[in-house]
Amino acid sequence: MKTLHERLVYLYLFLTFFLWGSLYVVSKYVLDKVPPFTVSLVRYAISFLLLLVLIRIKKFRPVERQDYKYIFMIGFFGYFVALVLQLLGTKFSNASFAALVNSLNPIVIMIMAAIFLHERLTIQKVIGLALGIVGVYFIIGGVHGSDMMTGIILSLISVLLWSYVSIIIRKIGHKYHPLIITAWSMGVALVFTLPASAVELMHTPAVWDAGVVASLLYMAVMCTCVAHLLWNESLSLIEAGTCSAFYPVQPLTATILGILFLGEAVSLSFWIGTALILMGVMLCLIHFSKAPAACQTGCCSSRER
Repeated sequence: MKTLHERLVYLYLFLTFFLWGSLYVVSKYVLDKVPPFTVSLVRYAISFLLLLVLIRIKKFRPVERQDYKYIFMIGFFGYFVALVLQLLGTKFSNASFAALVNSLNPIVIMIMAAIFLHERLTIQKVIGLALGIVGVYFIIGGVHGSDMMTGIILSLISVLLWSYVSIIIRKIGHKYHPLIITAWSMGVALVFTLPASAVELMHTPAVWDAGVVASLLYMAVMCTCVAHLLWNESLSLIEAGTCSAFYPVQPLTATILGILFLGEAVSLSFWIGTALILMGVMLCLIHFSKAPAACQTGCCSSRER
């Protein structure tokens, strides 16, 4: 019988990618006033403190010595390098376009999961992911904005690194509570981000106003702490390839919020893309719900508490 968390995992994934989609729009505003490493420093500092409070309240299994290397890799390559590159990609392009490039994560994660975790690539899942990616192409095709090669390259590197990190999280997610993985990984990122931010501020001063502070709090609490907890929780419950099926929700959210807050215009292709994305996600969900036997063979590992 599925636990409550396993029944709610699709809601976790939708909320995760909605929050990450909104991050592109908020960060586009913040990066005009605060440099990227400093943005990451504030995000991680606030999130790390919140997570430490939660860890103190509950008792969790500590990280074993042999898994320290995985926590370091998640923190350094994921939270430090990949997410800063994501911010830079957004800065040099625009919210909608950066979200499009990062929507390539499903394909990269699906391939890496098949190679490193031996997860099955079903025809239905591949078709669903393909529909989602085509839908993203239609949506961004209806948004007018500048496409800078620097932003493309930085965003693509971020995709590769984050996809690899997601596989690592999946590898150890059944052993530790997502709170532990997220907290100590962000702690690692914080160690590297602090000196980088100090050097950065010597050359690029930040502008602190009420809008920036409110935006940073939203990015730290909702887009960083809550979203990454939900993502790590999802990876510990179901296949990485199935989790990745929700990635199209991210650019969809970024585009809608871009229309509302950044004044980006869309065409008929936006609505075509929306339909394709929803069809793709639903196709992956229907496949998963009709294959309980596959979950019983180990793809939905339950966490040791």
